[in-house]
Amino acid sequence: MNRADGLNSNNHQYYDKHFQIMAVKVFPGEFHATNQPRLLMTLLGSCVSVCLSDRLSGVAGMNHFLLPEGSLELGSGASAARFGINAMELLITDMQKLGAMRNRLEAKIFGAGNVLDGMTVIRVGERNSHFIRNYLANEQIPILAEDLLGEYARKVYFFTETGKVLIKKLKRTSAAIKQEQPYRGRIVDQNEGAKTGDIDLFI
Repeated sequence: MNRADGLNSNNHQYYDKHFQIMAVKVFPGEFHATNQPRLLMTLLGSCVSVCLSDRLSGVAGMNHFLLPEGSLELGSGASAARFGINAMELLITDMQKLGAMRNRLEAKIFGAGNVLDGMTVIRVGERNSHFIRNYLANEQIPILAEDLLGEYARKVYFFTETGKVLIKKLKRTSAAIKQEQPYRGRIVDQNEGAKTGDIDLFI
């Protein structure tokens, strides 16, 4: 295939000096597919990110969605990929264009933290967690690793060449809250610095 990367988040591509690899930041409502060695990175609060791989073709991808479906108002101009059902299909379609096969896909799933004060009534994280587990089960896509729910935000680093994922846990990080704020209703800013927890390696 001539096309090396999906189209949704190419504008966020950069060279990561620490890991010495080309990287792509995946923001809320975005997804990115590639058949090249890349580091895909995102920051999650109550949102969920799915890392998909087809190891035979070498195609991998990541998305970042806010809600399972379009049942809550997100404001004008909300893209389809902000909703889980669309984010999954759009990512899988882009991966298939690069040579992936749906029946060979494997998933690692992260996020759904309870980090947004005032959002606990509608249990956004729990809804996202429930949705993605059901979706992957229905599509017969195996889950190789997961880190869902809890009281913290997460930074996710997905190395597409190896399929490895590094998770950095952040307690009540205002950055994660602010990133999700434009897509939701009123959210209380905690005004706290990020407190970094352990880094877990999923293989």
